[in-house]
Amino acid sequence: MHHSLLGVLRAVAAVGLILIVTGCGEDPRYSARTQYLGGVYGGAPSGPPRDTVSYWDGDSVNGSPSVKISLGEQRAYFYKSGVLVGVSQLSTGREGLNTPFGNFKIIQKDKDHASSLFGDYVDSAGRVVVPNVDIKKDPKPPGTHFKGTPMPYFMRIVSGTGMHAGYLPGYPASHGCIRMPEFMAENFFRSVSVGTPVTITN
Repeated sequence: MHHSLLGVLRAVAAVGLILIVTGCGEDPRYSARTQYLGGVYGGAPSGPPRDTVSYWDGDSVNGSPSVKISLGEQRAYFYKSGVLVGVSQLSTGREGLNTPFGNFKIIQKDKDHASSLFGDYVDSAGRVVVPNVDIKKDPKPPGTHFKGTPMPYFMRIVSGTGMHAGYLPGYPASHGCIRMPEFMAENFFRSVSVGTPVTITN
């Protein structure tokens, strides 16, 4: 009796594992239920991961700004004349949509930027009809228009990529941009100029 019950439990566990492995539902890491650092998005339960990394001490320091970003650490380091004055937690591009690495400069600043590629299709009253669309791939339903995802404190470094305030799930999850907590994006935005060097490493 004991052995047959153990056999049944093993079979159930194996089937459960197969279902988990072969399930083709939405990746929970990118769903609207994901908990994000610095707040909850999409009605997820309270208690998101806490940001214990980000800080800013740059207001009383003078000198030319520069930014170093480590994709491996998911951190941005802000310097003024070589002195570290701030560190920010990040969420950079996920696999297949990787953030580029190399030496760049800030080429545009836009405090109230919105994506021209990613967002929602909404109706005339502003209600979301189709969420999380890519306008290059997702057809627009009749009677709707595109509303780009807000990217506050946007600091463009190359074509479609920049630093901005955004959701931080604790791992790379963006379409290539460099997301940071809003208070850090605001501090970075105030302290950089067009031409500020940005170095991105693996």
